[in-house]
Amino acid sequence: MIELLIMRHAKSDWGDGVGSDLERPLAPRGVKAAKRTGRLLSRLGAAPELILSSPALRARSTAERAAAGGGWPSSIAIVPEFYGGRCAEVMTAIASFETSVRRILVVGHEPTWSDLVTVLCGGGRVFMPTAAVACLALVGDGWSELGPGRAELMWLVNPRMLKPLL
Repeated sequence: MIELLIMRHAKSDWGDGVGSDLERPLAPRGVKAAKRTGRLLSRLGAAPELILSSPALRARSTAERAAAGGGWPSSIAIVPEFYGGRCAEVMTAIASFETSVRRILVVGHEPTWSDLVTVLCGGGRVFMPTAAVACLALVGDGWSELGPGRAELMWLVNPRMLKPLL
């Protein structure tokens, strides 16, 4: 079984001085939430072998903070299609990483991430709050088989659920 972890970036800082949307940083609350989510994944034995992130600063920082919080040695690859891309573009980008890793974490944005979970699971309605992570078990033997209805939602958690636990 291969698993796709889909994580929305943590809470960003909308303060003055941000040059562009791509340069928006994490808020202090977002930093804590990303680390908390990383700790959860480690405790569940669900640390990713590879992390794919949007080029936006808030997404990259979320990936870095989650990896630090979980103590993962995972490398982080930047995927331009994750910023402003639609589900089909995101799935194609993930599937292009034909690799032997069995668990990938992708970090990106709304509304695409909620749509991605919904499409991969074949329907329903999902909302991904900031720093939430969904675990999907994928049907098939490789990332090239990623597509609509080819996954089962195993679980979805958000940082508020984790406060009492971590």
